Amino acid sequence: MNTPSLFRVQSQDGLHIAITNAGAAWTSCLVPVNGTPREVLLGYQTTADYLTQPGYLGAIVGRYANRIAGASFDLDGQHFQLAANEGPHQLHGGAGGFHRQLWSVASHTDDQLDLTLTSPDGDQGFPGELSVRATYRVAPPLTVTVTLEATTTAPTLCSLSSHAYFNLDGGGSIANHRLQIAGSRYLPVRPDLIPTGEQAPVAGTPFDFLAPRRIGEALDALHATGARPAGHDHCWLLDAAPAIDRPAATLQSGDRQLMLALHSGAPGLQFYAGEFLPRTPDRHGRPYAAHAGLALEPQALPDSHHHPEWPQANAVLRPGQTYRHTLTYRFLPARAA
Repeated sequence: MNTPSLFRVQSQDGLHIAITNAGAAWTSCLVPVNGTPREVLLGYQTTADYLTQPGYLGAIVGRYANRIAGASFDLDGQHFQLAANEGPHQLHGGAGGFHRQLWSVASHTDDQLDLTLTSPDGDQGFPGELSVRATYRVAPPLTVTVTLEATTTAPTLCSLSSHAYFNLDGGGSIANHRLQIAGSRYLPVRPDLIPTGEQAPVAGTPFDFLAPRRIGEALDALHATGARPAGHDHCWLLDAAPAIDRPAATLQSGDRQLMLALHSGAPGLQFYAGEFLPRTPDRHGRPYAAHAGLALEPQALPDSHHHPEWPQANAVLRPGQTYRHTLTYRFLPARAA
């Protein structure tokens, strides 16, 4: 299959999602709210747009989600220079990363889609041939599970995530959404969004989402500091492995009709409030407004290989190992929220 196509899956309780093989991107998520389907994902106008437009809407990003400083790393005594696509740094695997690739369809049923991709040795500068599988599955109660798996032929870096943008109101700004993140520390960043190396407490700062907080209020507090970047585009260190009753993050719609609980075993969660979405076209080809949606990206800590002092594995994948990352999105309608 050498052209972008669209695939739909649905659960018995009325959850409908769509995925394209262009970037393995999650393009649509219709959630029943008071008996009416509500579109809660941002998306582009056509499937072909997912291979060319900015913003990473819905895409599976890799080989390494987020940023690698200097677009380079050392591993086992060798130096690897990566393809830089954000100044001197690499973001989300490079300009030709997984979000720009046509994935193959391994299987498709009413409630599940399996996509595969082979990333050759040297792809965007990374060593080893990486074999990747992304599985989207829907099931009651109103749950989407995204499972990402990979194996390699040589030691390499691997951290995969979904870059879905949510707006639980179905439109407008996410300023009145309420967000909770199970992280008491976050990674401050330089103006170029590379982590400084500090692990700062969130308490009393615009980054404190330990209790549900209105995003607009946190944005106002951050803007008032004059800090750069002016919006939230930072990684939180999750305090503990999320459990069924302890998600990595929860998000409530501005109209209080819908809630999303996100579960992942990753050590970090990137929260991006969509400050630069005006650079990205919507489903009608018009620019999105700033804060039209937000991304919650579970992942290894950004630039982790350059910070061995951080409390996590360094995201190295070796031959004989299998990388596996499961992201679970559970929607809770008004009666449960």
